[in-house]
Amino acid sequence: MTVLALTLTAAIVALGLVAIGVGAADVDEATVLEVIGRRLGLIRGENVTELADRIVWELRLPRVLGALAVGASLALCGVILQSLTRNELADPYLLGISGGASTGAVAAIVFGVSVPFVPEHLTITGMAFAGALVALVVVLVLATGRSGTLPPGRTILAGVAVGQLATAFTSLAIMVFGERDAARTVLAWTFGSLAGVRWPSASVLVGAAAVVLILLVFATNTLDAFAFGETSALALGIDVTRARWTLLVTTALVTATAVAFVGQIGFVGLTVPHLIRIATGASHRTLLPLSALAGGALLLGADTVARTVRDGTEIPVGVVTAVIGAPVLVFLLRRQAARS
Repeated sequence: MTVLALTLTAAIVALGLVAIGVGAADVDEATVLEVIGRRLGLIRGENVTELADRIVWELRLPRVLGALAVGASLALCGVILQSLTRNELADPYLLGISGGASTGAVAAIVFGVSVPFVPEHLTITGMAFAGALVALVVVLVLATGRSGTLPPGRTILAGVAVGQLATAFTSLAIMVFGERDAARTVLAWTFGSLAGVRWPSASVLVGAAAVVLILLVFATNTLDAFAFGETSALALGIDVTRARWTLLVTTALVTATAVAFVGQIGFVGLTVPHLIRIATGASHRTLLPLSALAGGALLLGADTVARTVRDGTEIPVGVVTAVIGAPVLVFLLRRQAARS
């Protein structure tokens, strides 16, 4: 575990320096470090220009932190859902959260929803978060049994149903009411982008990732028990209903936050937990922190590729993660087939 953790940490540092330095205006690593050191009050940084300071500190550094936070959050949520549902295909978007967020965002874009004194991008973010919360409430209402339990199978079915309904509404709104520019904006949002991440949104995303990671530090034994089934968890004295409610709601809220700020980014929460399990085993004491590091590194690398692979054009980061994640998923399926 230690070697892998150090390797992932070194990769994140290296990717971070590259991501901050490359772009429409390149900045060398020495200047990047000088800007950060100056902003943190560690050095005087007399050679830093105003342009370099703005590029590094105001534009690229918050985007890097946002990518790390979202990648870590999605990977952690994937670990939780795969353990709770015992479904290897579970990912953070399984509960219909992304569909609800898309519905909220599309409503804001297509129907021109506006709030006085609030910028348009913040209105879209707020509507996306509200849509995600509505989807979560509907899923929980549909899935909850009379005794207050939250069966994983029923929860998954409710999430799929709500997600499909939201997708249908989104498509209908775009086709009937959307103009060409609105459709283009919606398409870019649904594939995910970190282009709009600045310090306020980066702070929220980092805070959400930190909260879920801290919570999971105290839930490793619970998740280990769920990995062997609900009966085993009950035998170990775990309050299954309470634990499932707490973890599912936490997962949904963190996913809703990520989707509201950066859109839908697939495959991170699905593939990263599987790869880390292959490398270190199924113990959540190691699986959780390593998945967070790997998820952050994956999304940071994907975002860097997305905005630099073609001059003057930024590819949606969800397209890059799909290109990376789909072959990984095929590899995992072939590996599982060879073992069965």
